Amino acid sequence: MFVHQPAPLRSEPDDDSEQVSELLPGEPLRVVERRGAWALVETAYDYRGWVSEAALGGDPDPAWLEPTPGAPLDHARTLLGVPYRWGGMTAHGIDCSGLVHMSFRAVGRLVPRDAADQEAAARVVDEARPGDLVFYGVEDRADHVAFWLGDGRILHASGREGVRRVLEEAEPHDLTARRRAVRRL
Repeated sequence: MFVHQPAPLRSEPDDDSEQVSELLPGEPLRVVERRGAWALVETAYDYRGWVSEAALGGDPDPAWLEPTPGAPLDHARTLLGVPYRWGGMTAHGIDCSGLVHMSFRAVGRLVPRDAADQEAAARVVDEARPGDLVFYGVEDRADHVAFWLGDGRILHASGREGVRRVLEEAEPHDLTARRRAVRRL
């Protein structure tokens, strides 16, 4: 199965439920369950959620994971200024872990979708270098991720009040206080 246009992936089979991610055209999907006008699907990167049956269809894109030249950080920089949107994965709106996921995907690497899963998949580094990932959160779980740029600067999709976009900035003090680790995928 595939979607023929970008479609919200929901936490429950209901248009009013939380958008947890976004499905992109040509991305391979496996239908796990059907319930009325909804399908529970699983992506190639093991992410599950509900999508409207009406969104399913279209032809598979054999090049859906075809790499483009460059590094993930290069791709992330092309998204500077894009609005922040919880669960978003496109230039119309993207969240922090979607930025990381899509930046790696752009260079042909499939990584987990959520910050906590990205943290678990990455290895700890002793010395951060540009392009590494900085994870933030509470004691047992990452809830935010950013690209490390060096010199105390990060690139991330920020959802904080007043700054709701992809930006490069000095690591904000509120994030520094919640920093869990610097890791590399």
